[in-house]
Amino acid sequence: MSGHSKWATTKHKKAAIDAKRGKMFAKLIKNIEVAARMGGGDISGNPTLYDAIQKAKKSSVPNDNIDRAVKRGSGAETGGAEYSTIMYEGYGPAGVAMLIECLTDNKNRAAMEVRTAMTRNGGSLADPGSVSFLFNRKGVVVVPSEQEGRTISEDDLLEATLEAGADDVNDLGETFEVVSESTDLVAVRTALQAAGIDYDSAEASFVPDNKIELDADAAGKLFRLIDVLEDLDDVQNLFANYDVTDEVMAQVDAE
Repeated sequence: MSGHSKWATTKHKKAAIDAKRGKMFAKLIKNIEVAARMGGGDISGNPTLYDAIQKAKKSSVPNDNIDRAVKRGSGAETGGAEYSTIMYEGYGPAGVAMLIECLTDNKNRAAMEVRTAMTRNGGSLADPGSVSFLFNRKGVVVVPSEQEGRTISEDDLLEATLEAGADDVNDLGETFEVVSESTDLVAVRTALQAAGIDYDSAEASFVPDNKIELDADAAGKLFRLIDVLEDLDDVQNLFANYDVTDEVMAQVDAE
């Protein structure tokens, strides 16, 4: 789930389950294959592949798996699938707008599984264009606040990235989001590296113009829908225009 409130952090802690980990690995590997197919297997000339590999390494995907994915995607090794990107639009509980990005080798299967997950868990699909206008394509770099004995502050990030094109820094508790135009993503990520600041991921994302604040009941229902969607093999990314307070998150965690 693309960063909103403390959910990404809380969910990450809860997701250290083998089945979830396996699915996460598979999705990260798929990202690498597609990036290599689109831009070639040389990371020096393919920043999308570079970022996909960095994200996989941060998630402890074995280097052998990463190398094979690059080879399959670039054509140096056989066995790569032909993936298509499809974006579904819809609404979750409490009218939360959702973009569901799939990377699939079977469009009919992806459509059926997403539709079923939505309708069985309080959501509904919407017509193309009816939800996407509520979001903007942005570059998002996720930076952990604690790094090898060093605490990173919002000022540190602004100082390092402002001239590179950063528009905003969001404090998510244990991490920060550095937001820029998608065209400035590589420059912002490079500026962080030059400043000696580590990051967890750097990728183009859909950021909502406005967010709907949820109570515990609505948040619980939405998170259940998100879990079901993220458990689908074809679902690669989810974006939604919700927010929850720390107090509401604590109530959801306690249930």
